[in-house]
Amino acid sequence: MNLADTTRSALRSLRANKLRSGLTTLGIVIGVAAVITMLAVGEGARRTVEEQIKSLGSNHMIVFPGTVTASGVRLPTGTRNTLTEGDARAIAEEVPGVLAAAPGLRGTAQVVYGNLNWSTVVFGVSPDWLIAREWRVARGRSIDDNDVRTGAKVALVGQTVADMLFGGTDPTGEVVRVKNVPFEIIGLLAPKGQSFAGNDQDDLILIPISTARSRVLGGGPGRQRTVGHISVKMADGVDMKEAELKVRSLLRQRHRLQPEQDDDFNIRNLSEVVEAEQAASSALSGLLAAVAGVSLLVGGIGIMNIMLVSVTERTREIGIRMAVGARGRDILAQFLTEAVILALIGAAVGVALGLASALTLERLAGWQIVLQPHGALLAVASAGIVGVFFGWWPARRAARMQPIDALRYE
Repeated sequence: MNLADTTRSALRSLRANKLRSGLTTLGIVIGVAAVITMLAVGEGARRTVEEQIKSLGSNHMIVFPGTVTASGVRLPTGTRNTLTEGDARAIAEEVPGVLAAAPGLRGTAQVVYGNLNWSTVVFGVSPDWLIAREWRVARGRSIDDNDVRTGAKVALVGQTVADMLFGGTDPTGEVVRVKNVPFEIIGLLAPKGQSFAGNDQDDLILIPISTARSRVLGGGPGRQRTVGHISVKMADGVDMKEAELKVRSLLRQRHRLQPEQDDDFNIRNLSEVVEAEQAASSALSGLLAAVAGVSLLVGGIGIMNIMLVSVTERTREIGIRMAVGARGRDILAQFLTEAVILALIGAAVGVALGLASALTLERLAGWQIVLQPHGALLAVASAGIVGVFFGWWPARRAARMQPIDALRYE
């Protein structure tokens, strides 16, 4: 028998037991659907992490002031004014591999334009702050050293602030009021999107750090040179953990801390956040891969079980075919073809179910889903291999039957 005859014979046998054939493919259907969903979710998670890495800036760490305990109560990070602009300069000059160490102040304020207003985050920054964050200016110009030196009343706005106050028009050259202080908008920041924590990074306004300290965010006694954070950008290829240790050692030395004293600052290494997100994505992909593997295994066992039953039921048919000239390899090919067709039918249904599941997750859970053509090919190939592997033994058992014994079977 040629392949076409074998396939037609296999299809006739499967149609004779439609319900059993359909139930046999369920394991394959679930396994293939899990493979499709796993690849779509895994690729979507990987791209999401990549986008967030780009938005945060690669090789980036942030230094915050430390905590303080008052009346037995430990207050949050940033309640001690322990960081200064001098610390930022020292990090930039003395720690190898630092491309930028930018001090900054942070607060919230109401921004007013005409009869519109919007509550947003206000950052007082130095010119290097945008370098440290790998943030470009889409329109206009950035804050420069002269703006900081003169305490200029100029501002950069994020995309969200621009949308809320100016709609779709270019905001550069317009004047807004921040805590009743007029600021000329000199540039519009390129959009960044959400951070790892889900915060809108574009909902902000940047002004020179000197202006922020004197006119907007305040700088009481003892705070004339202190800063709220220092953003540190490292060169590519630098070991971030080692760089963190060097920054920590330098700041402890500058703050004259004794070995037994705790740090009066905190360092948030964003590369560790990235690694944690990637690990979570890998764990999710691994879990889905395990589900897919178990489902394919169960589906394969189901195919083998049904094929063994089919061989037993059709023993006399096998004997008759052999008696009229069918060879063992013809019997082997027929039963093996039936197993592979069952697996491929399950794979086709599984691909459709997997695509539907991935799109449902995207719609209901809000996950980023990336459908890949090679995922469907991988799933179908896996199902075909399962069909061959688990269908081989029943097919071989049928092929090795003796015609006289098969004809006597009742």
